[in-house]
Amino acid sequence: MTGPPAPGRRPAPPSRWRRRVASGGRERGASVVELALLMPVVLAVVLLIVQVALWFHGRQVAEAAAREGARVARSAPADSGGWEAEAQAKAREVVAAIGPRLLSGAQATTAERQPDERHVTVTGSAVQVIPLLPELAFTITATSGGPIECFRPDDGGDDCG
Repeated sequence: MTGPPAPGRRPAPPSRWRRRVASGGRERGASVVELALLMPVVLAVVLLIVQVALWFHGRQVAEAAAREGARVARSAPADSGGWEAEAQAKAREVVAAIGPRLLSGAQATTAERQPDERHVTVTGSAVQVIPLLPELAFTITATSGGPIECFRPDDGGDDCG
């Protein structure tokens, strides 16, 4: 049904595929070259997104461990001497329960900033997906703490010990 065009009408131009074939196929393989140039960039962006997500999740684990360790440290009596070991053990326990591989080399330290304040700091390294970035960039530190919980008697006494 493709006869000569009607009078006054131009013949339809050849399709794009026919034009490429007719011109010697100069654009043949261009998409492969474009993909080869673009793929490393796409891969780097995907790995960077995964790296940021792992760092963020590791930070959440460190904050949860520091918060739970500080809760144990703050609830110990003011004159108790073993609160440091209990708080550090609780922080390490939380890291082991939530994400031991997300926060590698996690360490918990305790500090008394004022006579009535106790703090726990958790430090570790996030999982490194991109090998070329320095390891210092993925060190995570989280600190939590506050005043020692003191229950005063109803008679108005100030003695917490």
